[in-house]
Amino acid sequence: MPVSPLRAGLTCKCPSCGKGKLFSGFLDVTDCCDTCGQDFSAVNSGDGPAVFIILIVGFLVCGLAVMAELIYHPPYWVQLAIWLPVIFILSVGLLRPAKAYLIALQIKHKASSEIERY
Repeated sequence: MPVSPLRAGLTCKCPSCGKGKLFSGFLDVTDCCDTCGQDFSAVNSGDGPAVFIILIVGFLVCGLAVMAELIYHPPYWVQLAIWLPVIFILSVGLLRPAKAYLIALQIKHKASSEIERY
């Protein structure tokens, strides 16, 4: 049964079998799956995950910061103390699953001529 790209992205597992590791480091993709042998050497997510995360986190934080300003009128240092850590945590926390999701979509749709799905 094929693995959902969303499930593979959220769990950061192999998009083919759903069991093997996709990453060898924080954002370094392994050469191949240690469970099913899926080759990951041809996949390249580029800057896509970072762009999506910048847009999503920027939209959320800007909206929430404006709402906090209009409702509570906190000092600027409080706004900075709240939103800078939130931006950092969301950006770093969402980057790895976003990269895994885009790689899973790339493999599912055979976006490169060099990708073979086992």
